[in-house]
Amino acid sequence: MRSVRLRLLILALLPLIVLMPLLLLLGGSRWTADYDKVLIANVESDLRIAEQYLLRIMEGTGTDLGSMASSTDFADALDGGETARAEYLDAQRKALQLDFLYYLPRPAATGSAHWPVIARALGGDGSTEIDIFSAQDMAALPGDLSARARFDLIDTPNAVPTNRIVEDRGMVVHSASPIDIEGHDGVVVGGILLNRNLQFIDTINALVYLNAVTGGERQGTATLFLEDVRVSTNVRLFEGGRALGTRVSAVVRQAVLDEGQTWLARAFVVNDWYISGYLPLVDSHGARVGMLYVGFLEAPFTAAKRAAVTWMLAAFLAVLAISAPLFLWLAKGIFSPLERMTHTMNKVEAGDLSARNGKVGSRDEIGQVAAHLDELLDQVQDRDRELNARVEERTAELRAANAKLETTFKQLVMSEKLASIGEITAGVAHEINNPVAVIQGNVDVIREELGPAAEPVKTELGLIDRQVMRIGAIVGKLLQFARPGEYSGFDETVSMSAVLADCLVLVDHVLSRKEIEVRSALPEVPVVRIDPGEMQQVVINLLVNATQAMGDAGVLSLRVGPEMRDGLPGVALSVQDTGPGIPEGKLATVFDPFYTTKLGEGTGLGLSISQTLIQNAGGLISVTNGQDGGAIFVVWLPEAKAEETAAA
Repeated sequence: MRSVRLRLLILALLPLIVLMPLLLLLGGSRWTADYDKVLIANVESDLRIAEQYLLRIMEGTGTDLGSMASSTDFADALDGGETARAEYLDAQRKALQLDFLYYLPRPAATGSAHWPVIARALGGDGSTEIDIFSAQDMAALPGDLSARARFDLIDTPNAVPTNRIVEDRGMVVHSASPIDIEGHDGVVVGGILLNRNLQFIDTINALVYLNAVTGGERQGTATLFLEDVRVSTNVRLFEGGRALGTRVSAVVRQAVLDEGQTWLARAFVVNDWYISGYLPLVDSHGARVGMLYVGFLEAPFTAAKRAAVTWMLAAFLAVLAISAPLFLWLAKGIFSPLERMTHTMNKVEAGDLSARNGKVGSRDEIGQVAAHLDELLDQVQDRDRELNARVEERTAELRAANAKLETTFKQLVMSEKLASIGEITAGVAHEINNPVAVIQGNVDVIREELGPAAEPVKTELGLIDRQVMRIGAIVGKLLQFARPGEYSGFDETVSMSAVLADCLVLVDHVLSRKEIEVRSALPEVPVVRIDPGEMQQVVINLLVNATQAMGDAGVLSLRVGPEMRDGLPGVALSVQDTGPGIPEGKLATVFDPFYTTKLGEGTGLGLSISQTLIQNAGGLISVTNGQDGGAIFVVWLPEAKAEETAAA
């Protein structure tokens, strides 16, 4: 009996003893490799974030410099003499957070054309690159940039041997832009010194390592290298200070600077091993002059892998220790029931969840196990059905949530655009009103001074009056777009059907001149809360736009009806034309301020103002193209509350 039990025990445990360690070894190796790939992918993503931030700084510097070079303030400063120009450039340097900013007339700029960014600016194109300035170049710039760029080199193990003891060159974001001002020819040059620029490197570190998984407690680091020397870093020395002046290892320098590769692997950084990413930086001459680095400590992840391997070995030994006595306890008269259960489980694994053991002819523990297995399979089958139903339900919910998120995102982007453009247009309108008032006043003075002698130029003076009135109307539209709340009337509860009927009368003179058929469905609908004049303005704008889109003939379809949105009752007004429709690429921009397809005829503010008025009333305007052509604009407003309706 003992011999049979021993044989069964050996048969049962032999695969476990032989195969399980092999599977653990293969699985552990595969898991470790995948784990390392995840870490490398993580540091690669971190490196791309750091690279994007550096590019954003370069693009922003070039954009700011180009805007300043073509501004009227700069033109005034150039005309105001040397002192005015120097004061303006110094103020702009501080405002743009540059370390240097200066103006070069074309003769002087030609002497500096050995810098490609300046040469391109002389050719009419602004340019921003990373350049290395020598000690003489740094000394020629104002301020203490030479002192800031200079520091002693620290002897670093594994670095390429060198006789240099001091780094006095500067890594600079170098930008130049041509001057687009009449009467002046030259370039403006500005830049940011990256040596000891701790704000730059700390910002990269904060952007990349916002979480504690790879960057918590100063485990994540970022560095900017001038060739192989750290000129800006948050890597710490043993004493706690920043490792400025230390150098990268020779193997990393060879791969990144000499061969131009992006390093994504573990590397020894100053005093510890890091999962590291090094990106080569190229100057305006096309030479590799530095590196951008991000990385995080390898030690925590090595400890995690070691702990996982230890846990797997402990679990294997525990399973092995439990399996022997358990098998001896169960291994009597179980071959037939086990074979039956094995057959059932094979069917289940093949996908047949309806397979069952049935009665196995045994009332002992094996029989109970077989019966319990059938119960478990019943539960698995029921849970599988329930899980499938939940998955389908959850998938539908996710689709709806995703659609709602996309709609909300579009609304947020449009709100941000309107806020930004609103500030600009308010300032522009204010600046236009002043000279317009001066023009009108002087025209009135001319008319009074000339008296009867003004008769020969009466037509010209009248033309000036009409153009001034036209400017005033445009300024009024700008102000209405910038501050719609100041032009809004008192909110009332109105019926969309009634407003649409009134608007059709108002635009009848436009429709009657063309062969346009109006098809309208205007049933009684719940009232909405909005100023009637604002609602009338929105509807007339949509009707006129639709009429102009159809040309000389077409069908204008108007529908009003109740509609639920996000669980809120409301009323929707649909305006559909049979025109050419809106190009798919322009659907997202038709509500942008100043966007118009009628160049020279409109200001492009109609739809922007309409959207602002509807949004202020809690509603939304949307646009799509019909299946048979033409554009469909839908205005939705929430239904007025019962007490508001009763009060109205």
